[in-house]
Amino acid sequence: MTTRAYAKINLGLRILRKRDDGYHDIETIFHRINVFDEISFETASTISMTCNKHDLPTDDRNLCVRAAILLQKMSGIHEGVHITLKKNIPVGAGLGGGSADAATVLRTLPLRWGVRLNQQEMFNLALELGSDVPYFLQPGTAYATGKGELLDYFELDPDYWIVLVYPNIQISTSWAYQHVQVKGKKEKGKIPFISSTLKDIVLENIGEPRMLMNFLPNDFEPLILRTYEPVARVKQALYVAGAAFAQMSGSGSSVYGLFQKESHAKDAAQELAKPYHVSVTPPHFKPEM
Repeated sequence: MTTRAYAKINLGLRILRKRDDGYHDIETIFHRINVFDEISFETASTISMTCNKHDLPTDDRNLCVRAAILLQKMSGIHEGVHITLKKNIPVGAGLGGGSADAATVLRTLPLRWGVRLNQQEMFNLALELGSDVPYFLQPGTAYATGKGELLDYFELDPDYWIVLVYPNIQISTSWAYQHVQVKGKKEKGKIPFISSTLKDIVLENIGEPRMLMNFLPNDFEPLILRTYEPVARVKQALYVAGAAFAQMSGSGSSVYGLFQKESHAKDAAQELAKPYHVSVTPPHFKPEM
């Protein structure tokens, strides 16, 4: 049995404040693209894993294995599984690949093991693995707040070709959060007042790229673009190639461009694929979940 774990991009990202627990309150929109890992499951007596990327851990440092262990402990069963991961989503790219993989294990294994979990139990397991893992439990686009775990799914069907470029640079999310400048107010325990949410901004302006440029921020961009020159070059290259809007995804390093013309998107992808990892998502894309 083989399933797909689709990557996401962030349409905007605001860092609202640093919390007392060391995490940050954020505001972002998660949206899936046509880049996916492939995960196969085989019956086994223990939990084990293999991966086509030899530099990735295949023990309990891997979120797929941790997800299987959590399910096994919660259900009290002793059945195992062998997981085979074909990794296509770049690592450290701001695309949520590890989280998507973990969520796919959480969605798939209960069916194989005959385990019944309600929605809240599944959410709690996902959140134990990572703040953005819960998003990948369900299809669709979601407006995310809190640490990224408070999710409001909504309909978004962008009429763009999305060209994603990974500039072959891995960026640590923890490093990015440690060094990013928090723009919100400093009052302890308070979230700064914001006139329009990112959801409002995207729904009102998705068809107006110039408005997205003015009102859809990614608060990680100033830090990453000045620290990693190749990321800045990729963003500029997308605009030169005809992107109506371009932005880094999450904490980087991937950058996506929204193209209104198919020919421009495919030409850009062909040119940028020479030095980088590139993928193209067509308009109105719906992943196979």
